[in-house]
Amino acid sequence: MALSLSSAVMLAGVPVLAQAADTLSPPQLIETMSNEIIRDVQQDPKLRSGNPEVVMQFVEQKILPNVDFQKITQSAVGRYWREATPAQRTALEQQFKQLLVYTYAGAVKQIKDQKVKMLPYREPANAQDVTVRTRVINNGEPLQLDYRLENTPVGWKITDVNVMGIWLVDNYRSVFAQEIGQKGIDGLIATLKEKNQNLAQAKG
Repeated sequence: MALSLSSAVMLAGVPVLAQAADTLSPPQLIETMSNEIIRDVQQDPKLRSGNPEVVMQFVEQKILPNVDFQKITQSAVGRYWREATPAQRTALEQQFKQLLVYTYAGAVKQIKDQKVKMLPYREPANAQDVTVRTRVINNGEPLQLDYRLENTPVGWKITDVNVMGIWLVDNYRSVFAQEIGQKGIDGLIATLKEKNQNLAQAKG
């Protein structure tokens, strides 16, 4: 249950951009956010050093506003989402969101001199669900990083990430399905909660 450095880089955003997301095309939003997140990390010694509190705050403020966690959680849980109670859905979203926050925080600490290359964008102008393809140049090596975004009433939101050919939602859907099959929905919630507690202790 992990994401690479690239996903953390590209999932980042800033409050100003979040407010103006409806005025930017999806490629513009991804490119601008990516460049700003890399710049911020490079310029902040505390972020570069991996200060846990600073990194977590950075992730909370600059990644979360640009991701539709409810949509990602629903997609990752798949068909079992229909069987979940409202309370279970809330718990799943909260725990999965926290897991991804810890993952992003760990990856942010690895950002150094990566650069972002945008690939041609061919989605129709009126499309509401789009894919933005990019490459993150890391030590001269291009890493595949693609995004699915959905146009919402508050602007474009990221709903999935493809790292080196593996879509985040597809990856977690298989993991979650196996866990639910063995332990039920409450069992998955308990597993996510335990993992988050372990990550919190490690961070401390």
